[in-house]
Amino acid sequence: MEDEFDIVYRQLFRKYYANLLFYATRMVGEEDAEDVVQEVFVELWHRKDSVTVGEQIQAFLYRAVYTRALNVLKHRDIKNSYEAAMQEVYNKRALFYQPDDNDVLKRIEDRELRKHIISAIDELPEKCKLVFKLSYLHNMKNKDIAEAMDVSLRTVEAHMYKALKFLRSRLEGYIRNK
Repeated sequence: MEDEFDIVYRQLFRKYYANLLFYATRMVGEEDAEDVVQEVFVELWHRKDSVTVGEQIQAFLYRAVYTRALNVLKHRDIKNSYEAAMQEVYNKRALFYQPDDNDVLKRIEDRELRKHIISAIDELPEKCKLVFKLSYLHNMKNKDIAEAMDVSLRTVEAHMYKALKFLRSRLEGYIRNK
């Protein structure tokens, strides 16, 4: 048996549902509008023992839709802010680990390359190694190296040629992979 509230409730639903749906759609969009309006009517049903339906019911329904719609918008903002923050974290993480432009990887690779270079330099014959180090590590000119070692300029050039040729061949495989 239907009670009086059931009849009034159905009348309110028929009378206001379409307009409330239009109103909610303007605030939250089609996707969430129907849920907002239905939640308001469900809430009204749950409060049937404490709500008096009178002249203020239209204002009550619009206020309830407005409040629920604001809650949807706030939740959406929180969700979007969280997603944006997470996207920023993911972007920074991806950028940090991006292999083409990564300081950490470059330092590791540079350290590895330095080890290989130092190892290759150490394999040079003594005079060849000395000429190379004076030239590349101490920025000395070939003429100054020749005077310091008391050898001819031609000898310094020959040692440099031999050192560079050896280092190119020794490091070729390692550098080519980079």
